[in-house]
Amino acid sequence: MTWTADHIPDQHGRTAVVTGANSGLGLVTATALARRGARVVLAVRDTAAGRRAAHGMGGDVEVRELDLASLASVREFAAALAADRPVLDLLVNNAGAVLLGPRRTSVDGHELHLATNLLGHFALTGLLLGNLAAARAARVVSLSSITHRNAHLDFTDLMGERGYRGSTAYGRSKLATTVFGIELDRRLRATGSPVISVLAHPGVTRTNLTPRAWSHQGRRGRVIARLGLLATQPVEQGALPQLRAATDPQVHGGQFFGPARFFQTWGPVTEVRASREATDPAVGRRLWTAAEELTGVRCL
Repeated sequence: MTWTADHIPDQHGRTAVVTGANSGLGLVTATALARRGARVVLAVRDTAAGRRAAHGMGGDVEVRELDLASLASVREFAAALAADRPVLDLLVNNAGAVLLGPRRTSVDGHELHLATNLLGHFALTGLLLGNLAAARAARVVSLSSITHRNAHLDFTDLMGERGYRGSTAYGRSKLATTVFGIELDRRLRATGSPVISVLAHPGVTRTNLTPRAWSHQGRRGRVIARLGLLATQPVEQGALPQLRAATDPQVHGGQFFGPARFFQTWGPVTEVRASREATDPAVGRRLWTAAEELTGVRCL
């Protein structure tokens, strides 16, 4: 059976948080959840863009400001949301940064890919775990990338201060995200938590991240981005792995979903395997310790 958005069950009574929900994969994911009846919180850096996105969704949606590259913003968002929504059913850690230009850092001094793609989501998840555990069958969905398979974590240089390359930093951040999702599942199982952690990746999908990634090269970058978009699948197809991870009643903790065809770059949703490094428990423990130290958040 080919899994499609038509297979999403009724979501009435569920409260979902989707980061980066004003465009791309996050917009498609949030819209699908809202149209199936979920109360959806659009956690976005640009609230004006978030309000425009919410206007076209219909359903029960609200917009809240969240800058994942700022740990202060993450704490402020989580504190307000936790107070207003004691029970959360779904957290989709969707937002991401792809920056192929010079090395950039967050307001906290962390390399920007790692700050946005891992550390912000790590802190957010840790701060909301109590609210997720209050639900009957909550899920955390983390968005990986096929680039994680060729990446390697250098724990002596997590911030990419030596020989920086944007593409390498992005791949490492997505490997770190994948390690986090798998290690989170291990720890949830060990504590007997009702929450499950699931992973997904969109293959090669047409989103606004591709033009942004090449923006540092001006006109040449715009040409490269346009050519790259020709080889991508529609965002509606690319969002299906994370929608299945978020809603399929048969999903269990630790599963990983992605496209089925041509080296997981496009096609129908299937269960996929993470890289050997991503599933290594020793790597998971080491990254977890580093993330707790860097964020100041204890996440299990």
